[in-house]
This record gives sequence, structure tokens and C-alpha cells, in this order.
Amino acid sequence: MLTHPTLDLLHELGLQGMAKGFRDIQTQPEARSLDHAEWLAMLLQHEKTVRQQKRFEMRARLAKLRHAASVEDVDYRAARGLDRSLFLKLTTGDWIRARHNLLMTGPCGVGKSWLACALGHKACRDDFSVAYHRVPRLFAALAVARGDGRYARMLRAIARLDLLILDDWGPEPLDAEQRRDLLEIVEDRYEARSIIVTSQIPVERWYELIGSPTIADAILDRLVHNAYRIELNGESLRKARKTELHPSNT
Repeated sequence: MLTHPTLDLLHELGLQGMAKGFRDIQTQPEARSLDHAEWLAMLLQHEKTVRQQKRFEMRARLAKLRHAASVEDVDYRAARGLDRSLFLKLTTGDWIRARHNLLMTGPCGVGKSWLACALGHKACRDDFSVAYHRVPRLFAALAVARGDGRYARMLRAIARLDLLILDDWGPEPLDAEQRRDLLEIVEDRYEARSIIVTSQIPVERWYELIGSPTIADAILDRLVHNAYRIELNGESLRKARKTELHPSNT
């Protein structure tokens, strides 16, 4: 089959979505009944879809989410106190557009990290820039960056993100450098970008984790202000799944 000149031109211009749409539409018998405007509309829709998928794949790759989680797979039946209406509200992404935060607390194994990654995945699909960091590793990376001259650049990169996920904060108290790091991050993002924080420690005890009263006031005032809260409870879901897979013989 000879290549159509229009197809060659679309490839030359880098319009891969339109090129694929052109090939697909050509094979459909009903295409002969389409007028020029309808052809163009369908080609443009193909191009838009391909570009959206490429942007999502790039954002998801850069986000480095810990779990391959999606909001469509959330189990609302699990006994952990997850408010379904609130979580569904969060899946719209309006809280990110409004530059609010989300604080998610609960014991180990109830799915805090998974839920945070599911919201991060949805944010990538909604064309937001996202990054996931486990708090201990982020502080370690910042300490290294402080020593080799990358500290300011790393903070600027974090500040530009639409959504920053800080996972697994606590239970160890922060040292002086970590307090300053967290204050810099929160200050840069206050009413400008959104943060998700997950922790086994209740929000009411975060003051103790930070340590310095003055810095704790500054951090929590910016972090908790206008933040949504999800407070989970119950037994570890990992333990429940293990029991289901290997039930007791007694």
C-alpha cells in the first residue's frame, strides 16, 4: 500500500497522534461520508489523546511513586475508617488547584502510602507535576546536597512541584538541620503548592516531633492551615491479606 502524502507530512511535523488517527479513519468505510471539518476534528482528538498519554507517562515516571496505585482500585470496604465521600472529593484534584494540603495518619499497614500514591497517580493523570519522597530518605538526600552545592537547586525543584508527597514521617524527632529543611519546604509551598504528609503519629503530636517550639509553630501553622485530614485506624491490611492467603488450620 502506497503511503499517503498527508501521512508523510503529519509524521514530518511530529503529529504522531494525527498520523495514527489518519490511518485508523482511512480504514473505516463510514469515513467517506465525513466532511472536511469532521475529519479534522477526529484527527485533532487523536493528537490530543496521544499527547495527554505521553504527558501522563512522563509525569508518572518523574513522580517515582512507591506503589502502582490508582483511585479506581481503592477498597472502601476495608475496616480502617476511610471516609469515602471525602476521598472521592480528593480524587477530583480541586484541592490541588486550591493549593490545600492533605494530612493522612494511622497505624502501620492501613494503607496510608498506597492511598497517597493513588492520589499522586490521579494528579499525574490530571496533568499536575508530582514527586513522592519518603521523609527519612529526603532528609538524607538534602544533607548530601547541602555538602556538594546542590541544596538550593534541590529545594527549588521541590518548590516547583504541584504536589509533593512526604511519606512516612516519624516517629524519630527531627534534628536541627531536618527542622530547617522542613521549614524551607513548607514555607516555599505555603498557599502556592500542595503537600500530602503521611505519618503513624497523630497530627496533635507533630509539635513534639519537630522539637523547637518556634520552628514547630511556623511549620504547623503553614502545614495544617486549610489542610484536609484523613485519620485511619484498625488492623494492618497486610496482616489481614496474609491471613486470607494462609488461614490457620486450627
